[in-house]
Amino acid sequence: MLLYNVTFGVDKQIEQEWLLWMRENYIPAMMNTGTFISYKMYKVLTHEEEASVSYSVQCFAPSIEHVLQYLNEFAPKLVEAHRIRFKDQHVAFNTLLEEV
Repeated sequence: MLLYNVTFGVDKQIEQEWLLWMRENYIPAMMNTGTFISYKMYKVLTHEEEASVSYSVQCFAPSIEHVLQYLNEFAPKLVEAHRIRFKDQHVAFNTLLEEV
């Protein structure tokens, strides 16, 4: 099992709008690709800066091929939609982890 994690730093002033958009748009679009079998979203409680808040979106995939398919075929469109929607109000970084 692989975990594809995206950690987002979001300006606090748009936090609720961002959460709603993630729940109604971004995450359903990720899951509808068929490359992930489940997901979880967590709010990061440590190292919270005054002007921003962080969230971790964790998507579970059965194989590296599924993750690569997501990254090559689906991620560019989703990342661009997120960038346009929340321009200059967020940062994001990805991590790929393997269950041991």
